[in-house]
Amino acid sequence: MSLLALLAALAWVYLWLLHGRFWQDGPVLPPSHPGIAPPVDVIVPARNEAASIVTALRSLLDQAYAGPLRVILVDDRSTDDTGTLARALADPRLTVLTGTEPPPGWSGKLWAVSQGVAASTAPLLLLTDADIEHAPDHLARLVGKVTHDHLALVSEMVALNCQSAAERWLVPAFVYFFQLLYPFALVNDRTSRVAAAAGGTMLVRTEALAGIGGIASLHDALIDDVTLATRLKHAGGGIWLGHTRQAISRRPYPGAGDIWRMVARTAFVQLRMSWALLAACLLGLGLVFLLPPLAVLFGHGAARLWGAFGWAAMAGSFVPSLRRFGLSPWRAASLPLVAAFYMAATLGSAIDHARGLGVRWKDRAYTPATRPDGAAP
Repeated sequence: MSLLALLAALAWVYLWLLHGRFWQDGPVLPPSHPGIAPPVDVIVPARNEAASIVTALRSLLDQAYAGPLRVILVDDRSTDDTGTLARALADPRLTVLTGTEPPPGWSGKLWAVSQGVAASTAPLLLLTDADIEHAPDHLARLVGKVTHDHLALVSEMVALNCQSAAERWLVPAFVYFFQLLYPFALVNDRTSRVAAAAGGTMLVRTEALAGIGGIASLHDALIDDVTLATRLKHAGGGIWLGHTRQAISRRPYPGAGDIWRMVARTAFVQLRMSWALLAACLLGLGLVFLLPPLAVLFGHGAARLWGAFGWAAMAGSFVPSLRRFGLSPWRAASLPLVAAFYMAATLGSAIDHARGLGVRWKDRAYTPATRPDGAAP
């Protein structure tokens, strides 16, 4: 155990110093200065989003943006009042399209996005979700970044809902593990091949999207945001990923089971549906997140000391994520238990695929054979 505890401690030294500063709070876009404001079309795919669609659309239509703005909602064959509520807004800048059933091989969301993109004529596209509320200056910040830095894609991790007990314990770690997998500093480094985006907010140049073959080139991607960022970056386009409090997800996850299903939906896909990668992932996470507290509780001498070092480093790396959600830093000590939850959900995702259940989302099932090209760095 002493040797394993030492390895875990060394792993935390590496993660703190050499892994793209994944634990830091940021980056965050500053307020945009008046300048170029090209036309922007906002594409919103929506399937059964009646609970949040009015709030989301109003926040987009109320943007304090100096340039031409149009919102294109694609009602993805909703069985609730999503389309009716959207049309009732009766804003001339809002176009509501009735989506068609996706062709074979397409994911439902990407087919809806592709229909919205086909109806667009703007040089910039904001791809966003139907459960997100945007602050009035959010679009201006995004456009300012993409134009000033001549980027192909600007994306932000929106502020996730964190109200229920399950959300307070588990949601900050969802963002933390995303940053661990895709350190933002490496994503934003043009010399690094690490690429990622957060699907809730992605501002992309239409020309850059067309240059990689459009949405059709992503048609079967189940982790479409990371796939899009990977394709754009590897094609030579600059990308940027950060955090934002200018956009808030209104989708609730009231219980641990809801968060489990969110994670299990694509966790095995993220591992390219490889059992070897799954085993390596679980072993690595076990060494880094579970072994330090086990060494403290059950080890002796050097094992306990190295375990304490690793546990302290782990907790310290989690504190910025907790502060981002307005939560007490003392929760950081519980990260091993939270990591165990995410490990179990990842294993559950693999078991679901082995049972032939594949991926289910919005009442649609996707075949386990579908692979997201470029889903991992």
